[in-house]
Amino acid sequence: MAKMIIDSITFDFIGYIAILINLYSMSVRGEKRLRFISALANSLFVVYGLLISAIPIIIGSSIAIILHCYHLKRIRKHCKTIT
Repeated sequence: MAKMIIDSITFDFIGYIAILINLYSMSVRGEKRLRFISALANSLFVVYGLLISAIPIIIGSSIAIILHCYHLKRIRKHCKTIT
């Protein structure tokens, strides 16, 4: 019983860290930095979703990671064509 409570607290802690990182990403300047930090936060959300078996969180966060990575690649490609 005590182990389940500790696991629950640990799982919630991961979720709260993901939220804090995601909120922080909204305060940074620059799309590249925002997308990188958001992708990191969404990666933690995927881990959190796996730990609590929440399929909607896993799917939504996975899609967000794909979109952030796509835009990061687009930004990188755009920067290379400028220089």
